Order: sequence, then structure tokens, then C-alpha cells
Amino acid sequence: MVTDVDLEKFRVPRPRRADGARNFDAIVAAAREAFLADGADVALELVAERAGVGIATLYRNFPTREVLLEHLYVEEIQSIVGDAASVEELAPWEAMTVWVRRFVEHLGRKRKLGVAISPDGEVFAACSEAILGTAAPIVDRVRASGDLRRDVTDADLLRAVYGIATMEIDSEAQRQKILEVFLNGLGPVGKSGT
Repeated sequence: MVTDVDLEKFRVPRPRRADGARNFDAIVAAAREAFLADGADVALELVAERAGVGIATLYRNFPTREVLLEHLYVEEIQSIVGDAASVEELAPWEAMTVWVRRFVEHLGRKRKLGVAISPDGEVFAACSEAILGTAAPIVDRVRASGDLRRDVTDADLLRAVYGIATMEIDSEAQRQKILEVFLNGLGPVGKSGT
């Protein structure tokens, strides 16, 4: 895993005191659940209620909806970046397809969160850079093995995967089918690793 992008600077620091840390964790968990279930426009009062804290406690930790959304989004991207380390020992094609599937799974489940982040903002740009930096060694290995079409760039791959992960679908089975069609088209002889 190679990325020198510091995503931590976009996360809100967790309080050190035990009660503050508990409240912070409860807010993050409640916000993730609420945003994923009901979208990014859910009332923050509802998030505070689900977390078992007052709205003032929520705002003390996360002064705006945007700060809370960005914190959650960065957590997800850090998880995807971390997944890259778990595929380093796999064969090149398998490593890429396993990582791509995990990427789609993460973002597919969190689609409502991902689409709430401004694509023109600093957080989105840093997260995109982190993903590109993480994916590059995985994709380079596949390219070197000859198992990836020569005309596919890292950016092509990630844009397509992001699009599949965040697209409106009828079911997760449909998303997986589209992903398999895409993976089959990446190899010179149409290999999906399945």
C-alpha cells in the first residue's frame, strides 16, 4: 500500500476524556446509520437523539453537517485504503479483483454518504488521491503480469469502479453482475478471477 496522502487531517479528533469519547463514538455510529438509511439530509436532531446526546453535544463535536459527513466519508476511504494491504500477497489479477470487489462493497453500501460529498472539495480530492495512490501498486502488478488491457489507465479503472459502486441499482445482485461484466472486460482475454 503506497499513499502519502494524510487523510487524518480531515477527521475530527476524538476527545480524550472517556465521557467525551463515548459521546463522540455514539454520534459517529448514529450518524452513519441515519445517513445510510435515510440519506445525508436527515435531521441532525434525529442523529443526536439516536446517539443519546443533546444537539449541543453533537455540534460541539461536529460544528456542521458537512464536517460530520466528511469525517464519515474519510473513515470509509481509510478502510478501503487499508484493504490494499490485505491483498499484497495474492497473485496480481486476484489481488486487483479482490480489492475492486471490496471497494465496490464499501462504497456501494455507503452510496448515500459518498454522493453527499462535494466532488469539487478538498476532502474529495484528497480521498481520490489516496485511492489512486493505493490502487497504483495493485494495478501496476496486474499490468506487469500482462493480465490487464494496455489501454486501461488507473484513473479509468477507478472512475468505473466508483461509478459502479455509487450507481442507482435495483438490487445488489445487479451491481455484482455489472461489476463482473466490467472485470471481464479488463483482461486481454476476459478473465474476471471468478
